[in-house]
Amino acid sequence: MDGARRNIDEIDDRILDLLNDRARLNAEIGRLKAGEGSTSFVPSRELEIFERLEGANAGPFPTSAIRNVFREIISASISLQRGVSVSYLGPRGTYSHQAAIQQFGQMADLLPATTFADIFEAVESERAEFGVVPVENSNEGVVSHTLDLFVESPLTISAEIHVAVHHDLLSLSGDLAEVRAVYSHPQPLAQCRRWLELNLTGVPQHSAHSTAEAAEMASRDATIAAIASPVAAGLYGLRAVRSGIEDNSDNTTRFLVISRVPSKRSARDITSLLFSIKRDQSGALYKALEPFAEHDVNLTRIESRPTRVRAWEYVFFCDFEGHVDDEPVAAAIAQLEPRCDFVKVLGSYPRAEAS
Repeated sequence: MDGARRNIDEIDDRILDLLNDRARLNAEIGRLKAGEGSTSFVPSRELEIFERLEGANAGPFPTSAIRNVFREIISASISLQRGVSVSYLGPRGTYSHQAAIQQFGQMADLLPATTFADIFEAVESERAEFGVVPVENSNEGVVSHTLDLFVESPLTISAEIHVAVHHDLLSLSGDLAEVRAVYSHPQPLAQCRRWLELNLTGVPQHSAHSTAEAAEMASRDATIAAIASPVAAGLYGLRAVRSGIEDNSDNTTRFLVISRVPSKRSARDITSLLFSIKRDQSGALYKALEPFAEHDVNLTRIESRPTRVRAWEYVFFCDFEGHVDDEPVAAAIAQLEPRCDFVKVLGSYPRAEAS
């Protein structure tokens, strides 16, 4: 036993030496990037690192853990360059906060914002290098306010994040018998309705501005339980009364990373685009979508939003496979433009791994 522990200590010392070697090389890369004016966070490069290591892993270290381990290594290394500032919808402990950590790691400078518009403004004004905004939920549909902000914003999409939404019931004691009231954002309350009816019959439910606000309230009163993310438990000193109490376990929120700089090409890109059709022409929407079919470009999503300029006039948001510089994609967009009142490419970026 003692011999095995000494071997582990020696391996840990070697890992630490290698981490410092990596950090020194990363700092040198950071100096070169600073001279070029390049960003320190490149989603396509991170994806390449993760997938190469996962493919090379022979075990027994679990492949599923590699991405989390190396995300924090990369996050710490970037912090030695000049750091990455990220604006997200606060306060700490929200699912937006969890998404930011999932993409950028714990060492990033995470800046809570009050509204989605504040996130866009922070990135546009260069107070933050990146922003994280929700765009759709697998159960609830699109986040319309985010789509509306893209119409006027000059920002581009540089990455996407899929966050599996798992709700925990949290309290100071972790004892179900002590719960006298439940607080959360209205959406999690609705998503946990059946569990609450079965397990906390008659216990009043109250709305909070966010799951993080509910967790903060629970941290001050032992009789209050909050429905919040697992991340919130650690941030607010709470214990899990029950984990995974959502009625539908297949619940994922898609977030977008916004920035001022387009993302570099990766091995599996998708492109987001918005357009408005010539509404006085019959078959205008059909004609707008036709180039994608003609050039074998696979549309994966399309949504419409009112323009708020004229009644019954719409802007269409769509996602499709491929990079804007790919020949079929470029040809489809070139054919689309004369058929529409306007076309705006929001960005090409690496497709997130399915949750």
